[in-house]
Amino acid sequence: RQGYEDPRWQYPAASYREDYAYQSYPWQPVAWQDDRDLRQGEPYGKSTNYQDQHYYRGYHPNLAPTPLGQDRPQTYDHEDRYVSAAQPERAGGETLGNDSGEASGWPQEPSQLLQYRESGLSSSSHELSQYIRDYDPVLSETWSLAQAGGPLASSPAPVKPFKFSLPHVPVCFGAGGQLVLVCPHRPAEGQLAHVELYSLEVVLHDTKELEELQAFPGPLAREDLHKVDVMTFCQEKIATSCDLSTQRGRDSALLWKLLVLLCRQNGSMVGSDTAELLMQDCRRQEKYKRQNPAANLIGLTDDEWMSRQPGTLDLITGEVPPVVETQAQIVEKFTKLLYYGRKKDALVWAMRNHLWGHALFLSSKMDPRTYSWVLTGFTSTLTTNDPLQTLFQLMSGRIPQAALCCGDATWGDWRPHLAVMLSNKVGDMELNHRAIVTMGDTLAGRGAIEAAHFCYLMADIPFGYFGVKADRMALLGSSHRHAFAQFARTEAIQRMEIFEYCQQLRQPKSFLLPFQVYKLVYASRLADYGLPSQAFQYCEQIATALLSQDPASHPILAQQVMKLAERLKLSDPLLLEMPEQDQTLEPDWLVQLRACCREWEVR
Repeated sequence: RQGYEDPRWQYPAASYREDYAYQSYPWQPVAWQDDRDLRQGEPYGKSTNYQDQHYYRGYHPNLAPTPLGQDRPQTYDHEDRYVSAAQPERAGGETLGNDSGEASGWPQEPSQLLQYRESGLSSSSHELSQYIRDYDPVLSETWSLAQAGGPLASSPAPVKPFKFSLPHVPVCFGAGGQLVLVCPHRPAEGQLAHVELYSLEVVLHDTKELEELQAFPGPLAREDLHKVDVMTFCQEKIATSCDLSTQRGRDSALLWKLLVLLCRQNGSMVGSDTAELLMQDCRRQEKYKRQNPAANLIGLTDDEWMSRQPGTLDLITGEVPPVVETQAQIVEKFTKLLYYGRKKDALVWAMRNHLWGHALFLSSKMDPRTYSWVLTGFTSTLTTNDPLQTLFQLMSGRIPQAALCCGDATWGDWRPHLAVMLSNKVGDMELNHRAIVTMGDTLAGRGAIEAAHFCYLMADIPFGYFGVKADRMALLGSSHRHAFAQFARTEAIQRMEIFEYCQQLRQPKSFLLPFQVYKLVYASRLADYGLPSQAFQYCEQIATALLSQDPASHPILAQQVMKLAERLKLSDPLLLEMPEQDQTLEPDWLVQLRACCREWEVR
């Protein structure tokens, strides 16, 4: 452009050197004096330079002076949009010029706005005035008055740029399970406004999540529900969702079968019922092999044990015993040893030939140490994972080894051990309770959550909360040590609601207070998938449970239930049966819940 090659540009103007302290530095571009003066509302000083106006006057049509009151045509393009098209004027109508600069003999300086544009920076008021002139001619007049010191200079109109440069489609989700779309029409140009409503239940009809929600017969507290529907749902879950070829699938199926049993028996059961269920669910009946008692347990060394095997001379009777002895011959020899008063040898003979009844009875009539010795020899013939070992250890007043080692692949199935503990409770109920809880902790530590929760249910462990990691259970069959999205799965919430329903079959007014927050999560999912009427019924159940207690104990839950219910109250099926003048009325439980929330806020 012209002017940049003019040698006079390399000299600073005298007025700038007088007004700003730049004597020790080369000349630098400075802020426009008119910007500073206009912001402060002060008149222009005589030393103000506007060389750029005269410089561009002959090269840009928008910068040519025009009489007052006459609109100036704007012919600038995008490249020159930052150049001012309206020159500020004095109060007396004079156009500000650069007479002082020309009189001083100093060369004209380039436009400060041009320097800002070339350097990539942005000027202040002049650039914004051009932006307003481009997009809103009405606001541009207000801006010109403000720059000229007019009556609106003290309070300029706020300017907010458009968020979208072109019409677009706004989308939102309605509380009634609807998707709302506003089409990009222009009503100002005569086009009719067009709004489209879609049902989310129809939009999401082929999704797995919606099918899972629709298959559940909830809410389960309604009067028209029969428990056969709940049992059928559990059996369908076993058939479709449980992979019986895996250990976790069998454990999950066991929980569903337990819910079927509770539902069939109205929430009550005994240990033998559970034991029968456990043994039915066993994949196969394991054959636990018996083994000979250890030689050192019956007081014989290995050589002495071999010397007393069949086919060797018996030093007591002087006879050679047959290689294969019948049961009668074994008992006869036991009797002969007692003839000679050899009770210790008779016990050894009975233990070696598995006459444990004879050995235990005889040792019980002797000293306690001998009885304990024979009893230890008997238990040593059982394998470590034999359920009889579990029962005998429990009867001996110890935590069974199965409770500490179950869940391991080398150990075997855990179900027979729990069955034998549930069906044969010893006198010390605290010991039995601790053994079952220990087994559940062991299974949970190995990742068998469903199996662990089955044990916890047998031990009557209460349900806790997601945030309290010390609690053993929060949702039936789901670990609360996982992330919330993985923990609060729809299947886990449905399974938990069935368990609560089984408890209500035994005690109609009972409910699980920690479970109410997950009902609210489930109700929100129903509303999100276009099922608002079911979601509103869940809100009613939660509110009824909270109102039966003190809602102030769970204020956040009560407020969230109230907010969701207020959004869904028009989806109540009862409104269709009411007269039109009564459809504005709210349910009593919602009014009471709102009053409790307000009372809590006041307190």
